[in-house]
Amino acid sequence: MSGHHDPAAVPVVSVHDLYFAYEPGRPVLAGAELALYARHRLAVLGPNGGGKTTLFRLIVGALKPDAGEIRLDGRPLRHTRKGLLELRQQVQLVVQDPDDQLFAASVYQDVSFGPVNLGLPAPEVRARVDAALGALGITELADRPTHLLSFGQKKRTAIAGAIAMCPRVLVLDEPTAGLDPVGVEALLATLHDLHVAGTTLVISTHDVDLAYRWSDEVAIVADGTIHRAPVDVALADHDLLTRARLGPAWAPTVHTLLERRGGLSGARPQTAAELYALLDTATRTIQPSSHHTGGAGAGA
Repeated sequence: MSGHHDPAAVPVVSVHDLYFAYEPGRPVLAGAELALYARHRLAVLGPNGGGKTTLFRLIVGALKPDAGEIRLDGRPLRHTRKGLLELRQQVQLVVQDPDDQLFAASVYQDVSFGPVNLGLPAPEVRARVDAALGALGITELADRPTHLLSFGQKKRTAIAGAIAMCPRVLVLDEPTAGLDPVGVEALLATLHDLHVAGTTLVISTHDVDLAYRWSDEVAIVADGTIHRAPVDVALADHDLLTRARLGPAWAPTVHTLLERRGGLSGARPQTAAELYALLDTATRTIQPSSHHTGGAGAGA
């Protein structure tokens, strides 16, 4: 899916001229603007302490802005019991550390907590929990005590609890932190399935290459404001990345290099494995007599 949206579309959630500070005179966000459109994948990048988590907590109503406005389907969010309940049926946040989110005795109880609190009938609760456990590949863990889960299993349980609420927008704070490479790929596959099913996804990450391969658009939180652009544009802006204390993404650099080489123009590898396969193919088809050693695999 492209990062473009219908200009007439109303965002599912939007923030307008948002200000927030934990202590007077030191705003974390100052005039921040952001719109989350249906079915998009947005990666939020920025330095530690730059405001990513604060932005997420404001979006889900866990914090109240000092000034500015949050809108749900174009209507101002009311920080009332009714207003926040409506918001949390539409937008769910999965925090970075699953131990901050899991509290029930078993996986099933934890995932069922949200639907039960909505007052849904028991058959509907069971259907939602079963679907969420299946989507995260943890059906066999339903009766497992949450304190006996591995870190990756805890992450999946926390996400299952969020999607059991059937939100239109799922916000994940550093979802790949603490996962090994196989766990990261499994999580990305799950997020892909959720996106295909119609969920709008927002993740924060420090990994610019992950953002490049996964997202439609990037929002870089720096200096209290939010700079949003298509992923190709944002991650090729070295000045902006430097201000946000982020390193350059390797993939746009590789694409530029391949364009300049001519023979591989149009190739757009998004992972080291794809780049390695491309170089292997190019070595055999473009220069069949030459033998490269060392360099191609160094970053794979």
